[in-house]
Amino acid sequence: MTTKAASLADELVRLFEQRIDSGELPPGARFPTEMAITTTAGVSRTVVREAFARLSARGLLVSRRGSGAYVAEGALYRAFQVEPEEMQEVEDVVKLLEMRMALETEMAGLAAQRRTGDDLALLGTCLDRLSASDDVEQAVDADVAFHAAIARATHNEYYSRFMDFLGLRLVPRRSLYLRDQADSARVAYARAIHRDHEAIYAAIVAQEPARARHAARRHMQKSLERHRRLAATAWPNADAPRPHPQADVLRRDLC
Repeated sequence: MTTKAASLADELVRLFEQRIDSGELPPGARFPTEMAITTTAGVSRTVVREAFARLSARGLLVSRRGSGAYVAEGALYRAFQVEPEEMQEVEDVVKLLEMRMALETEMAGLAAQRRTGDDLALLGTCLDRLSASDDVEQAVDADVAFHAAIARATHNEYYSRFMDFLGLRLVPRRSLYLRDQADSARVAYARAIHRDHEAIYAAIVAQEPARARHAARRHMQKSLERHRRLAATAWPNADAPRPHPQADVLRRDLC
């Protein structure tokens, strides 16, 4: 149930990490170009850029303007990261959601304080893309872009880098909650998600940090509650935690 782009990016990251760990790509070595990777791996440039963003967030890749991407000199050092295999139990997924809620709440507040005209233009474009998305892949890309634009509007590069680390694999598949629902329910759900994003955007536009924090927290809280309900339905015995059969999907339910 993972999105195609997210799965391919996961695999590409694992491949490059293996090449770095084995010494095939030592510190200072140049990564293949985007075009070379798209040709040899048979993936899109979106997938390559997502993989590069994650590698950069993990401290494994550095970009040099006009030259390309290179293995970082300190590539053998592993920064904080959450791997897919760590998210095998519902309790771990919920913990990650709780962390993301705190992050998104403060990020929205800072964005409301510091946003510029360019930031608002980018946020508005992302919101328009989200509204116009008519399939899962487009919705995922637009959702990631919107949250990344909020991070950028904080004018704190660490927020942007951390959002790059989270990446596509932490965006929910909307069909997970709507697979047995009528078209009307699907439309209502999409509208509710869009209203959440509009509320965050409006607060940032108005430069009202408290309102922005409230809107972001409410958005994340709703996602957390949906997640808990789904987990409880699939495995109601809270005293006997076990790997959730859809944990790979659930860990992306963070937006």
